[in-house]
Amino acid sequence: MAPNDAASRRAASTNPPSGLAANATRDISAALTALLADVFALYIKTKNFHWHISGPHFRDYHLLLDEQGDQLFGITDDIAERVRKIGGTTLRSVGQIGRLKRILDNDAEYVTPEDMLAELRDDNKQLTQSMREVHDLCDEHGDVATASLLENWIDEAERRVWFLFETSRQG
Repeated sequence: MAPNDAASRRAASTNPPSGLAANATRDISAALTALLADVFALYIKTKNFHWHISGPHFRDYHLLLDEQGDQLFGITDDIAERVRKIGGTTLRSVGQIGRLKRILDNDAEYVTPEDMLAELRDDNKQLTQSMREVHDLCDEHGDVATASLLENWIDEAERRVWFLFETSRQG
């Protein structure tokens, strides 16, 4: 076997035949990788608030945030694997998450439960908007499989926003 044949096979094995153009793979992979960084950041923030929530509604809020954290973590592998399926590369480190994420951290010593819920509501709204933008990009490139996944993730994010909104309403 000639050395060039082996090199060609190795190169082909790392670039799955998704049928997407190279620029589509590049653009969608980058957008999904940034989205994945946001999902990890929101997961950590949700768990932070889950661990530090207090007050008369502790049990309900604690369980709600645990459920929402599980849901966020549950899509991380799907996002990363989708990037790989279309031939891209995705997150490699916590440092890369820090560089790419758009969800702000909250390292405050104390945050009221009401502020926790409001902040998570707004962060999930921001994540929903980011998902819609990635969906639009997928539509531009004809990537219906990624768009389909995003539709489910958008629905889940909207549900998180709804629950956080209703939970934090006064009255």
